[in-house]
Amino acid sequence: SNCDQDCLWALGECGLEAVPLWHQQSALDGCDAVVLPGGFSYGDYLRCGAIARFSPIMAAVKRHADAGGTVVGICNGFQILTEAGLLPGTLLRNDGLRFLCRPVVVRVEQTHSPLTRRCRPGDLLSLPIAHAEGRYWAPTALLDELDAHGQVVFRYATADGQLSPEANPNGSLRHIAGVCNRQGNVVGLMPHPERAIDRWLGGTDGRRLLENLRATSNHPSESVTAAPVSPLGHGA
Repeated sequence: SNCDQDCLWALGECGLEAVPLWHQQSALDGCDAVVLPGGFSYGDYLRCGAIARFSPIMAAVKRHADAGGTVVGICNGFQILTEAGLLPGTLLRNDGLRFLCRPVVVRVEQTHSPLTRRCRPGDLLSLPIAHAEGRYWAPTALLDELDAHGQVVFRYATADGQLSPEANPNGSLRHIAGVCNRQGNVVGLMPHPERAIDRWLGGTDGRRLLENLRATSNHPSESVTAAPVSPLGHGA
């Protein structure tokens, strides 16, 4: 990974107690929430996230998710969660086959995910993307199922909230930028909220999402512990 330290810093700035977990660990050390950061796990060889999903820590992440615990995947973390079967669909090469690094607008579709519980449907957020394999794909039947069960959390949109090809940076089907599992406790998105938590970084819309993780704590009066999983090692 190359975004683990970014996530640690951003979560701390948002009032959470964040600790790193090594990819060879077998337990989550009592963390209330897990954040899989963006970056390039194992160089993205084979497919993005395809090797990282076999990291020993992922067994603990799956147990945490199955027990209803909060799991968030950002960019490469989203790709890992789809490869691990914790989220539906897959992420393919961008239309145009180019790496994209720029701000986008996403529209909040659902508010039952750990990141959007204090948002409203239709809220528009400006967040940066940085990916080459961010095109969300799933069979039509699965896409219909995601819509029917409210599992699409974010869609790429115009500045006034409309869905259009021009607002879709990578060709994602149905403009999907993020999804959750059926239970709503596991969520993944391609944009980077940790890169938009301060006006000096270009905006604070990411803070609106990350601060929602504080509500996942078993002790609401205290800060929650979130753990970036770094498949290549922390600080890599």
